[in-house]
Amino acid sequence: MLSLTATVAGQVGAFTRTWAFLDFGAGVLALVCLTATVLWGLAATDRLLLHSSHRLLAQGVHRGMASGGLGFLALHIWVKVEQQETTAGAAAVPFTDGPQPLMIGLGTLAGYLFLTVAVTGAVRSAFASGARSRWWRALHMSAYPAWGAALLHGLKAGRPASGWVTVSYALCLVGVAGVLAIRLRSRQQRVAAGPPVAPAAYRVPAAAQPDRPPRSVAFAARRDEIRDNRPDRADGRVDSTAGWRL
Repeated sequence: MLSLTATVAGQVGAFTRTWAFLDFGAGVLALVCLTATVLWGLAATDRLLLHSSHRLLAQGVHRGMASGGLGFLALHIWVKVEQQETTAGAAAVPFTDGPQPLMIGLGTLAGYLFLTVAVTGAVRSAFASGARSRWWRALHMSAYPAWGAALLHGLKAGRPASGWVTVSYALCLVGVAGVLAIRLRSRQQRVAAGPPVAPAAYRVPAAAQPDRPPRSVAFAARRDEIRDNRPDRADGRVDSTAGWRL
C-alpha cells in the first residue's frame, strides 16, 4: 500500500509540482489511505489466518493509515477552499455547494463520518459495556458508507478522472469488496460451527458434593442438643461446662 501511495504521489507531480499535487492529488491520496484503513481494519478482525500478535500489528497499521487519511483529507479541503473551487460553508455543511451540491455534499458527509469513526475508535474504552459496545460497532460500521460516498465524490466531483485514477479506484473497490466477503464468510462459518468448546485441560471440574453435612451443621446440631440437656446447678446458676464433659 505504501508503494501504491508513492506511485500515486509521483503520478500527480508530488516531487516536481507541489501545488499541482496538493490541488489534484491530496484527495486521491486521502481516498487511498482511507481505503487501506478499511482493508487493515477488516484484516485485524480475522481469526482464521492471523494470530493475536498479527492482529495487534494490523490494528496498529489500521490506526496509522486512518491518521494519514484524515491528514490528507484536511489538506484536500484546505486546498479546494483556498483555490476557490468551493466555499468554506459548502465544505462544512453538506449539499450546500452551488455548482455541484450532490457530489461536494457526499464528500463533506464522508468526511464527517470518517471523523466520527476515528474519534469513537480512539475512545473505544468508553464503549466497553455491552449496550455501549453495540453503539460503537454501529458507529464504526459507518466507515463503509463513508468510503462509498468518498469514492463517488472522488470520481465525479472534480475534473474527469484519468485512466490510472479510475484503475486505482477500481482496485480499491475490488480490494474492499473481496476482504469484506472473506470476513462475512468466516463469520458465517463460526456461527454454523457453534460456540467454541474449551479443551479438556482448561475445563473447570464441577464441585464435588459432600457425602456428609459440613462440620458447621454438625456442630450446630450438637450445640442445640447440649443446650437442651444441660443440668442446672443447685445455686440456680447454670453450669456452662456441663454437657461438654463426655
